[in-house]
Amino acid sequence: MRVFLLLKVENITCIRQDRCLFENLSFELPQSTIMQLEGPNGAGKTSLFRILAGFTRLEQGKRFWFGKNVVDDEETFLSELLYIGHKTGVNTQLNAVENIRFWQETHGYTHISKNDVSDCYDLLANLGLVGLEDIPVRMLSAGQQRRVALARLWISEAKLWMLDEPFTAVDKKGVTLLQEQFKKQLARGGSVFLTSHQDLTEHFEDLKILSLEYKI
Repeated sequence: MRVFLLLKVENITCIRQDRCLFENLSFELPQSTIMQLEGPNGAGKTSLFRILAGFTRLEQGKRFWFGKNVVDDEETFLSELLYIGHKTGVNTQLNAVENIRFWQETHGYTHISKNDVSDCYDLLANLGLVGLEDIPVRMLSAGQQRRVALARLWISEAKLWMLDEPFTAVDKKGVTLLQEQFKKQLARGGSVFLTSHQDLTEHFEDLKILSLEYKI
């Protein structure tokens, strides 16, 4: 199978409060690859993610998606991106099932039948949310809310997953489940780009490491 270059980054620079976090940063992320972004707190990991996802303006440098400059067709890039950051992106007024249904309708996901509610409950049971499916998310603990947010990994059809500290507030079993889902994403030609203070416990043949240093 031919492997395409999903994301290419050229000469990105980020300055925050008169401090240069990183300068002329370039890297490539092929299909079916998992990349782990490493670095101490303050090195700019979240800033890089927000720049790549389009939440923060790109002051210098370029992003290419399948060889095309993202600025020429940012809508296509965003439609193929799933970003889960420190904030869960969950509607806390809705329950877990309602959040999943909302994500399905918004993104056109088909991994769970829209007519089969039991599929939703099976997914949430797999994430350790049995008995909490119908409770408004605002009433759940931080860890439970995080698991609701991560349910998107089981229904997402995006080619690129960008996950900022996905293992936060997730127990050992949950970390294993997430990594199994990463492998499924790679197997279908997608890629995973994540930050984590924890080492991956599963073996990934196509693991790449991108390191940022703290600059004074």
